[in-house]
Amino acid sequence: MEENPEGPEDHDDIDRTLDAVGPRLKRLRQRSDVTLTDLAKQTGISASTLSRLEAGLRRPTLEQLLPLARAHGVTLDELVDAPPTGDPRLNLRPISCDDGSVILPLTRRPGGIQAYKFVRPAGRDDDAPDLRTHEGFDWVYVLNGTLRLVLGEHDLLLKPGEVAEFDTRTPHWFGATAAGPVEYLSLIGRQGERAHVRAVSR
Repeated sequence: MEENPEGPEDHDDIDRTLDAVGPRLKRLRQRSDVTLTDLAKQTGISASTLSRLEAGLRRPTLEQLLPLARAHGVTLDELVDAPPTGDPRLNLRPISCDDGSVILPLTRRPGGIQAYKFVRPAGRDDDAPDLRTHEGFDWVYVLNGTLRLVLGEHDLLLKPGEVAEFDTRTPHWFGATAAGPVEYLSLIGRQGERAHVRAVSR
């Protein structure tokens, strides 16, 4: 994967994008007439953390943005209002995160199963996973690199071509290893929705 070093302007754009998420989250919640307590139950994020996110006192992480987008019925790029790419044929909005990860939404409709491509930078093999839970079902396919998936009591290393699917109410965490960055696809649906295999070659 080619290097794409970011200059100061890129970091300024990321900072402005993330700083604007808090007020947008508050407007979405108030528009739906949902309390912080109810939203906490839907997303698995504590009400106090949600309050700090809305007030701009804390920046959202990737693991928080995904369940929040689902709960509010918007796509991830709509939630963060990321700038569009330069290719009008695609019009996808890559979303950069503070940890160096990049998310590329592959679907545009809210609700139903959402498809994303994730690119995570090289990590540390001794990183302590911050396990999360939320409503939904996840199907993950590794494209390049090694994906570390901590799922409940299991600590897995997935290679290119390998797949994992699981109920996201199971505590989980994704990361790269010290060997290098990882790219993977993720299909994320509401509880009860999952990828269905209709044909398998022998």
